[in-house]
Amino acid sequence: METRPEKKKARARAALVGAAFLMATSAIGPGFLTQTAAFTGSLGASFGFVILVSLLMSAAAQLNIWRVLCRTGLRGQDAANRLVKGLGYALAALIALGGLAFNIGNVGGGALGLNALAGVPDSIGCVMTGLAAAVVFLFKQARSIVDRVVKYLGALMLLVILAVVIATKPPLGEAARNTVLPSADAGSLFPAVLTLLGGTVGGYITFAGAHRLIDAGVTGEAGMKRAQRSALLGVGLAAAFRVLLFLAVLGVVTRFPGIDLTDPSKNAAIVGADYGGVSNPAAYAFRIGAGELAYRFAGVVLLAASVTSVIGAAYTSVSFLKTFHPAIERHENAVIIAFIAVSTAVMTALGGAARLLVVVSALNGLILPLSLGVCLAASQSKRIMGEDYRHPVWLFIAGVIVVIAAAYVGVKGISGLFG
Repeated sequence: METRPEKKKARARAALVGAAFLMATSAIGPGFLTQTAAFTGSLGASFGFVILVSLLMSAAAQLNIWRVLCRTGLRGQDAANRLVKGLGYALAALIALGGLAFNIGNVGGGALGLNALAGVPDSIGCVMTGLAAAVVFLFKQARSIVDRVVKYLGALMLLVILAVVIATKPPLGEAARNTVLPSADAGSLFPAVLTLLGGTVGGYITFAGAHRLIDAGVTGEAGMKRAQRSALLGVGLAAAFRVLLFLAVLGVVTRFPGIDLTDPSKNAAIVGADYGGVSNPAAYAFRIGAGELAYRFAGVVLLAASVTSVIGAAYTSVSFLKTFHPAIERHENAVIIAFIAVSTAVMTALGGAARLLVVVSALNGLILPLSLGVCLAASQSKRIMGEDYRHPVWLFIAGVIVVIAAAYVGVKGISGLFG
């Protein structure tokens, strides 16, 4: 029989793995699946280079933020308020609004998945996705359930995508070469790197795992070291998701030169079949690369990615709202369910999931420079970090580079939306 200290250690280990999966699955949402399919279609094997660079940049952002927050035990908004009074409230409002926008797109992604899986109409698919995510927070032990749900659904996604990779037989040698020495021109690679960065570490995503660890009490000097291991695990999981999905789609692009994954109606002559004009690039790529069963598999992947992202977005966004009133923390699960309900209602009314997924990536790209910038500034403050703390110089410099790149993509993204 386990003693109390052993149970506490087991819960802490579960939280470390759960936080890693929460971060990874939040970053690998339906928007990333759509972007990866579209960019692989246009860039081919050179998209491997885009994934490599974006992974390095996202790792720099995650390691900086997790290290600072778990060392201090402060959530992102509380660290910002310690830095500049009132800044935390502004950051919390921005991330909550951005999380709501992202969550609306995530619910729509679930509808795309259910449509591919079982032909479920979009409006019903949105409601089913929202309900699946909300059910988790009906239980008192919601946090531990979140850890298990994101872990199991994440593992399912990895296995399904791996099966499709085997079926599509991508050119691994070409992918490896282009990951290091891309054949595409820099003018097409740079925008793809910045777009992927905004969609995978923008807004709430960088805080998802760190806030989960703070809620689990993984803080202080010892907590910081464990948080770094959890962050590296999360980055590794995200890398596995991204590389496998890229290879699955690359096999299709290589097999059918000239294919347009964003518009199936143009490809009847290329693939030898007319699949209509529904825009669901990832599911479409699975379908023509490995058949109808793979198309259903794509629905499973999209649905799992959407449900885990809805959970991550709602949980993390509400963790920022706790700053505004103590009642939010007392009724956290109810507020999370309400957050999911609003997202579901808006998506059901609006429709247009594929378009919205691109828009919210651009909006959330604006938040990353502020949130990461706050943590970088906090890392240099002895008042916040303590007299004996020393932030690694290389990590700080890497974070500054990401802030500059993210600020650029945020401005460009918003300019593009207004254009």
